[in-house]
Amino acid sequence: MQLIYEQCKGRRAITLDALDVPEAALPRELCRESLAELPELSELDVVRHFTRLSQRNVGVDDKFYPLGSCTMKYNPKMTETVAAYPGLAEVHPHLSTATVYHKHCQGAFELIHTLEKQLAEIAGMKAASLQPMAGAHGELAGVLLMAAYHRDHGNDHKKTIIVPDAAHGTNPASAALAGFKVREVPSTKAGVVDLAAFKEALTDDVAGIMLTCPNTHGLFEPDIKRIAALSQENDSLLYYDGANLNAIIGQCRPGDLGFNVMHYNLHKTFATPHGMGGPGSGPVGVCERLAPYLPGPRVVQGENGYELFTPEKSIGRLAPFFGNFLIAVRAYAYIAHYGGDGLKDVARMAVLNANYMLARLKEAYTPAFEGTCMHECVFTATPQADKGIHALDIAKALLDYGFHAPTIYFPLTVKECLMIEPTETENKDTLDAFCDAMLDIAKRVDSDPQGLHDAPISTPVGRLDEVKAARELNCCKPLGD
Repeated sequence: MQLIYEQCKGRRAITLDALDVPEAALPRELCRESLAELPELSELDVVRHFTRLSQRNVGVDDKFYPLGSCTMKYNPKMTETVAAYPGLAEVHPHLSTATVYHKHCQGAFELIHTLEKQLAEIAGMKAASLQPMAGAHGELAGVLLMAAYHRDHGNDHKKTIIVPDAAHGTNPASAALAGFKVREVPSTKAGVVDLAAFKEALTDDVAGIMLTCPNTHGLFEPDIKRIAALSQENDSLLYYDGANLNAIIGQCRPGDLGFNVMHYNLHKTFATPHGMGGPGSGPVGVCERLAPYLPGPRVVQGENGYELFTPEKSIGRLAPFFGNFLIAVRAYAYIAHYGGDGLKDVARMAVLNANYMLARLKEAYTPAFEGTCMHECVFTATPQADKGIHALDIAKALLDYGFHAPTIYFPLTVKECLMIEPTETENKDTLDAFCDAMLDIAKRVDSDPQGLHDAPISTPVGRLDEVKAARELNCCKPLGD
């Protein structure tokens, strides 16, 4: 640090004008005795430093992002442009609470109202709310709606939620956070819900069932209509985890399959930026009997335009204002651009791309389940692990080929799991390049195992000590050390 300080001494960035407000003196005990020895940098030094850091990141705009189950799509620049329109970007949500400014929010209210109706129609639901600010937040909203329904109907004994063993980890977490007990049901060897085990678990205390369809194995649940009928007979509500909606959009609707409540991942199905701390959006959709419990306030059409209305039985406000409005704008533009026929093609291409990758890789990597898949293909790297090369080694090696790694070790039901999802946005050239890299890595299991153990060697940070990384956040091994 001292060397850097001496080398940079004398450099300056732009100095701002003096403040035109009175200065307040700091208490003497908080003042330094001497100046901090910090590097002195010009504005250009700072800009270049942070630009270089940004170029070390891997994102969906510069790399294929094959993470399974909740993959980020490409974020269309058209929707980014629409979200930047002044009439949308500069409207302040506080205006909606002041009568004198109410007219200035009519355009935003119309977009919210229209998008909620579109999302409900796409999923076969009665109504939807944009308030939840992430997929997991949407899950929590859905489970709270289930709880409100049973509470309103005197079903105080219904305190359990059924969750499959291959569910996203947020499912049992959301159920527990809402005050429910969680009961797990196993998958069959074919990778779908064990119907016999489900029937046994479906006792009178079950308030609801949380399912992903297609599931995290990339498979459509063949018994979904039977599961829905059994749930209805038991007065249990069926929750649809919308993380994989892009696999069936336009082909079938969760509401028509028998689901009562669901969340949408706008970043997954409708190409908006991913969450990762913000922004994000996970709208919740409901059937008719759950509509009275939706979060409020809601945007409704009145005699003099759009108004705010909170249903009498509402579970209340879940987010400030109407969630992340500009993320909703992007989803609205995406849906408007594609239209009904275009959205049908989304599912067709997502499934086609995943099955193309499955066909190209299945000779080198063992498919976890037989037959075709839906939106993602799942392999087990157990044969490679028997030779000392684990799923983690394969994932690290991909970084040296210029690709982000796929999801590994999830779902936990598949040993040495490799879950790959291309979505519909990737072209054949990209898929082939990724498959070529995977096939080359498969050959190196025998010819260059040490090279796979050492990977990555071309990235700014080399292989981490996984155990140490979990305990000490600052344990990177720079290249050359």
